[in-house]
Amino acid sequence: MYPIKNIDMKNIIITVVFCLIQLGWISAQDSSEVISVKKTRYTKNTFLSSYLVNLPTVEMMPKGNMQFMIAHHFGVLWHDGATTGQNIAQFFGFNSGIAKTYLSLDYSLTNHINVGGALAGNGQYEGWLKLRLIRQSNKTPLSVSWLSLVNVNTVTNPADTIEENKLAWNSYSYMHQLLIARKFSPKLSLQIMPTLIHYNIVPYGINNHNNILSLGFGGKYQLSDNSALTFEYARQLTVFEDVLDRSGNIGNYTPDMFSIGMEVNSGGHIFQFFIGNTTVSSNIEQLSRNTNSFALKNFALGFRLNRGFYLGKKDDK
Repeated sequence: MYPIKNIDMKNIIITVVFCLIQLGWISAQDSSEVISVKKTRYTKNTFLSSYLVNLPTVEMMPKGNMQFMIAHHFGVLWHDGATTGQNIAQFFGFNSGIAKTYLSLDYSLTNHINVGGALAGNGQYEGWLKLRLIRQSNKTPLSVSWLSLVNVNTVTNPADTIEENKLAWNSYSYMHQLLIARKFSPKLSLQIMPTLIHYNIVPYGINNHNNILSLGFGGKYQLSDNSALTFEYARQLTVFEDVLDRSGNIGNYTPDMFSIGMEVNSGGHIFQFFIGNTTVSSNIEQLSRNTNSFALKNFALGFRLNRGFYLGKKDDK
């Protein structure tokens, strides 16, 4: 056997090192390619419904689906100013005669665009456009949607002596809402809701303004596959103290709105039962003209029923 020369050993070492470098580079290239083609996995069911309790969520029906909803708000559970007999006769607000109903129908043109309209009670009508801007996934930490809503009040106030307030255009009000949510786990989802409300009518301008700001916060805790606890809190930030109405009367609104609820998914329907300190049905009134106070224990019961229908072709994807 002949001895191995130094020069041969050096060539072998250089060759081995070169091969290792090449293998490392190829492996790194393959890994980067795997990362780059990693599929996006979108988060599902951040919330069970398109509404938390009273306020909307980032959820939206898929393309080609229509949703019909009935929401009902009863009177307050117990009036401090009424006698015990009167409160018993009103049966915790169910028999008070001041229940408010909200009937709505919405349709998803695409997976990212939803339009709808509603009978909002007391001669009011509403229509809205909802856009899905961002959807939570393994690459994106949040879901973000935008809602723009218009409300028209068709009821004429006989006490209103300002002629321009009787014009149809001045009966309109608007709500613009940014919905930002995250599903933290299979059980817990949270959402914040900065809101701008605009009224066309501002009677006098003293302690009043066309624009009202609100900030909401809410969430869902999943109890089982088909049931969850929900809550929401909204704080009116502007225009709630010493506000003049159309007749010149000074009023004060409750800046806080709080509700908790229980929702059940039966497969075809979603039932929501809740209690909160509001008896009105429109989000605009709830966030800017709420008169029920925590301090006075003005809480009321309510429910919402959701039913979805698929109107597209069976082969749609």
